[in-house]
Amino acid sequence: MSIKNVWARGLLTLAMAASVVTPVAAAEQAASSATNTGTGSGSVTGSTSMKTITLFHTNDIHGRVESTKDNIGYAEMAAWVNDYRKSQPNTLLIDAGDTFHGQTIANLVRGESVVNVMNAAGYDVMAAGNHDFNYGTQRLVELSKLTKFPVLSANVKTADGKRLLEPYMIKEVDGVKLGIFGLTTPETAYKTHPKNVEGITFVDPEAEAKAIVAELKDKADVIIAIAHVGMDESSVDKSLDIAKAVPEIDVIIDGHSHTELPTGMVENGVLIAQAGEYLKNIGRVDLTIENGKVKSKTAALVMKKEFTDKKIAPDQAVLDIVNAVKKEQDAVLKEVVGTTSVKLVGDREVVRVGESNLGNLITDAMLSETGADVALTNGGGIRASIEAGSITKGQVITVLPFGNYIQTKKVTGADLKAALEHGVSAYPESLGAFPHVSGMTFEFDAAQPKGSRVTAVLVKGQPLDLNKTYVLATNDFMAAGGDNYTMFKSQPLLNDYSSLEESLITHIRKLGMINAAVEGRIKVKAAPAAAAQPAAGSTAAPAGSMTEAAPAVAKAYIVKSGDSLWKIAKLNKTTWQTLQKLNKLSNPNLIFPGQQIVLP
Repeated sequence: MSIKNVWARGLLTLAMAASVVTPVAAAEQAASSATNTGTGSGSVTGSTSMKTITLFHTNDIHGRVESTKDNIGYAEMAAWVNDYRKSQPNTLLIDAGDTFHGQTIANLVRGESVVNVMNAAGYDVMAAGNHDFNYGTQRLVELSKLTKFPVLSANVKTADGKRLLEPYMIKEVDGVKLGIFGLTTPETAYKTHPKNVEGITFVDPEAEAKAIVAELKDKADVIIAIAHVGMDESSVDKSLDIAKAVPEIDVIIDGHSHTELPTGMVENGVLIAQAGEYLKNIGRVDLTIENGKVKSKTAALVMKKEFTDKKIAPDQAVLDIVNAVKKEQDAVLKEVVGTTSVKLVGDREVVRVGESNLGNLITDAMLSETGADVALTNGGGIRASIEAGSITKGQVITVLPFGNYIQTKKVTGADLKAALEHGVSAYPESLGAFPHVSGMTFEFDAAQPKGSRVTAVLVKGQPLDLNKTYVLATNDFMAAGGDNYTMFKSQPLLNDYSSLEESLITHIRKLGMINAAVEGRIKVKAAPAAAAQPAAGSTAAPAGSMTEAAPAVAKAYIVKSGDSLWKIAKLNKTTWQTLQKLNKLSNPNLIFPGQQIVLP
């Protein structure tokens, strides 16, 4: 079991009972706590009074600015923190990265909308995460100049050895000097598009932490690392390793691994805190400072349930900015990115049961961006069609509204076959997991048992080798096992790329005119037409005649993408009611590509 699951599940009860505290009780709890005692980093202020400082923190929001049933939202979070600051002014708001990119509201204006929202919410500091580089290094620098707070990273360096961003800040709070520095995972080199980080080096975060702490220890009373490094067991660099190597750090505000630590984790005297993902929670760390040294430190999570139960009203200033951004983006959504000569079919009844020209276009875009061997995405992620004519950004986003981004993974031929078997397992019933592909074609026989339906697979025109390793481009949802594509979950991640809608917009612009078609990438093996039985009272040929008439065979029509029963009836000079009755169709509106329709 991963660290994320151990802490998220194993400590959940404790967190609900003891760690989720209200603003009213927070200062009292922090002041009275005697747990997680650290050595501190030495006295700079020389103060003799007991002081409490609270750090609210977020991480891996990925552009999700608005409140939902699962997510808190910036406006609601800002209201909570601002209310808390009334009774405890010694409070900071920190973000641990992966913030500027993710959802449409962020991506359309390359992160500036999120900067405006964070400025209004009152953030004090953030660290740069790997996905904050998704618009390119230069754009991240531009965004860092628009924030009213510093964007830090000590270990990101340019070709001449200079730091790309500010490494640290000294923040004085009630006479206590906080030395706060940022770290970015070296995985950024391959967890954003390689072009985004050309000429950039990600220095060993552990070594850089040692160097920064050596510089800060005589300047600060408390040392805080904002580390977009994470705790994934598969990662080479982990926040746990930094804590082991640099015990002079008092607190690590962590990100990257989307880990929920309900009461934090102490390693080598260093308190590590991380708040999960997507603003499902807000993290909170309370520090008690005496004589310039940290006497105690506690971590907790403020959960979405707290906001729901207390009916927290959103901060109006932040809400106004969110609404203004959405209104401004109406013009951006109307921008034309290309033209299509045909309808791009994304109808639910098509993309969840068979090949579609829009599914082909999307997966072609994925292949074009990544250079992978094959691309695969799920029909359930395709949410609308685009009519022939001009294509706007808004239409593309309506087709792909979830902000999922592309990932590449190394998979075996056996994994690919298992994925295809899973995708067609419900056919002819509709299934959101139905696969759309590029770089490969396959045939399946729906008459066979589930798990044994795929009869042929070609990759780049060659038969699939079950033992060979292929590079797969898919969306992050499926890469993590979403839609029950569990065969991909544990396979090694190669790279992260842009979101699906960004990739498709880029591809459409490159092509200009779209003539996407159903090409036979997915073939349903048709069952042989049944022999018609002689009608009662018919006259058979005499026995022993020189020529015997072949048994009559019922005529059949194989359904193609875009067909309807009415259309098939018109083509064959009959009525849809006749076809419904002859084929015993309970729902005449529900037919599937590859299905055999017996004709009169």
